[in-house]
Amino acid sequence: MRQIVQTFAAVLAAALLLMYLTSYLNASEGYTGGNTLTIYNWGDYIDEELLDEFQEETGIKVIYQTFDSNEAMMTKIAQGGTTFDVAVPSEYAISKMKEDNLLLPIDHNKLPNLKYIDERFMNLSFDPGNEYSVPYFWGTVGIVYNPELVGDLAFDSWNDLWDPSLRNQILLLDGAREVIGMGLNSLNYSLNDTDEAHLQEALAKLGKLTPNVKAIVGDEIKMLLANEEAAVGLVWSGDASEIMSENEKLDYVVPKEGSNLWFDNMVIPKTARNIEGAHQFINFMLDPEHAARNAEYVGYSTPNAEALKLLPEDISGDERFYPSPELTEKLEVYDNLGKKMLAHYNELFLEFKMHSK
Repeated sequence: MRQIVQTFAAVLAAALLLMYLTSYLNASEGYTGGNTLTIYNWGDYIDEELLDEFQEETGIKVIYQTFDSNEAMMTKIAQGGTTFDVAVPSEYAISKMKEDNLLLPIDHNKLPNLKYIDERFMNLSFDPGNEYSVPYFWGTVGIVYNPELVGDLAFDSWNDLWDPSLRNQILLLDGAREVIGMGLNSLNYSLNDTDEAHLQEALAKLGKLTPNVKAIVGDEIKMLLANEEAAVGLVWSGDASEIMSENEKLDYVVPKEGSNLWFDNMVIPKTARNIEGAHQFINFMLDPEHAARNAEYVGYSTPNAEALKLLPEDISGDERFYPSPELTEKLEVYDNLGKKMLAHYNELFLEFKMHSK
């Protein structure tokens, strides 16, 4: 009998130890709610001093994790293995996550600072009424170039990229929507075009660009352009701002045919356990002072109208990053093309990449 009791006690102790270790590991991976908040964001996309201030102000411990693509982020949230309380997807990803029931509705009553967001960036097609998302940053896709290395080219048209003088001088983002969209825009088609004849025409035209393409790269595009290892780059506007801060010779332009107008918004994934803390964090980031500091640190355009007033004039008055309504009218938000068409875009992009090597 004593042996049975001892055996039972040993099993119970082992079980309790296992429960403790599981709880500890889960907490470290963001599996717990309460006084912990797990944020899932793009790399280098927040002033980390603000995270420290949020922790001090609320007593909520922040676990900060990063992703490098909307697709990777959506896959991890869909798998449900890790709790994420706040994530920052792009507009087409938000539309897809709504379809897949991966988001929780946001309580606007818990976001008094939402009133500071410019009305132009609210109630957009990917989330009518902002039921599931709150604006974080916005921007464009365009061209960074070195005037000293490109002669008379001003890149007011996408077609300037095909100029023979740019042989082996162009860096492209490693993104299907951006590159295929550029090809479509250069033909005056929508960057959300799904007409197969138009897509094949864009692919054929991109094929003629390959002699000018030096490489298709990721985040390293910023360093390469700043170091003048290429004359031209297809980039997001926020990256352009960072590149130009490292090398004042460079300039940024959005071609006249139009381009992408993108939005990254804060959402509360279905995996969230600290929903109250998620609302507190979103409202904290909507505070104009915090939003201005974040915009100045990250280099992307803030949708916060009051924060814009707090930024230095050389930032808020720069139409390359805060373009006029006349230009923004020509820009398009990425539509959610659906799984099948998105896969087709990726196939076309892969075909282009194979011929660019």
